Amino acid sequence: MNNSQQRGTTGRSQARRAELIAIGRKLFADTSYDALSMDDIAQHAGVAKGLVYYYFTSKRGYYLAIVEDSVAQLVARATGEPELPGAERLRRTVDGYLHYAEHHRAAYRTIVTGGVGSDAEVLAIRDAVREELLAAIAEGAYGRRAVPPLARLALVGWLSGVEGATLDWTGAPEAEGRPDRAAVADLLVRQLRATLTVIEDLVPECPAPPVAPEEASSGPDDHGNPVPVT
Repeated sequence: MNNSQQRGTTGRSQARRAELIAIGRKLFADTSYDALSMDDIAQHAGVAKGLVYYYFTSKRGYYLAIVEDSVAQLVARATGEPELPGAERLRRTVDGYLHYAEHHRAAYRTIVTGGVGSDAEVLAIRDAVREELLAAIAEGAYGRRAVPPLARLALVGWLSGVEGATLDWTGAPEAEGRPDRAAVADLLVRQLRATLTVIEDLVPECPAPPVAPEEASSGPDDHGNPVPVT
């Protein structure tokens, strides 16, 4: 627990700290890190500058707290409902991930790209969330969070593609025919399914989970009958 977290341990303090983080998330979404001073932050928050220092020590501490909070929300959204069957859980994980990225675009971009420049602490936060998401995918697919190195490498490659596709998708203007979240989720789940099949071929102790019911067909054929996905 860092110093700013220790200063927000009571219920009232936690609520105040959360309010300041929510305000900061909006500020940093619209204004660059360097362009915002602590005076600007305090003015937008409607509080004394000393209160921001009290909770977060510095502007950088404030920024890191915002990134950490955003990461916690992303992980919670993507890794919820662990009681679901493996294949369905994988789909919910992808959809939860995209839901967060769609509704928190600036925060998502900060998480994935590493924030301000090459900030080592922000990069460490980013790496931690990647590890958590990889573990969630592995647990949904195989019932365990740790997998052999080759299987992990394949999942890392898939997740890297997810990040790139999600950044492009959330950055595209809706007026230009941006696909909806369901279509993107279907694309990424099918790519994951292909990755899991390759893993099964190369790492037999990691068999791909059964196909979820909603993945069992790719749509009706000319006679209205479902066509199995191969």
